[in-house]
Amino acid sequence: MVTVVSCPTCSAKVEWKPENKYRPFCSERCKQIDLGAWAEEKYAIPAAPPKDPHEEE
Repeated sequence: MVTVVSCPTCSAKVEWKPENKYRPFCSERCKQIDLGAWAEEKYAIPAAPPKDPHEEE
């Protein structure tokens, strides 16, 4: 049985198998759209601002 996932960009159904070189994306276009979003910093991992080591506690 083949695992089917949704493309992160367009939500199209994608079979997760070695022949699909763009997985988890459905196409090179969706892969490039996602890469562009990362490059434009549209995605971010939330984090607390670093503490200033020179600041007194």
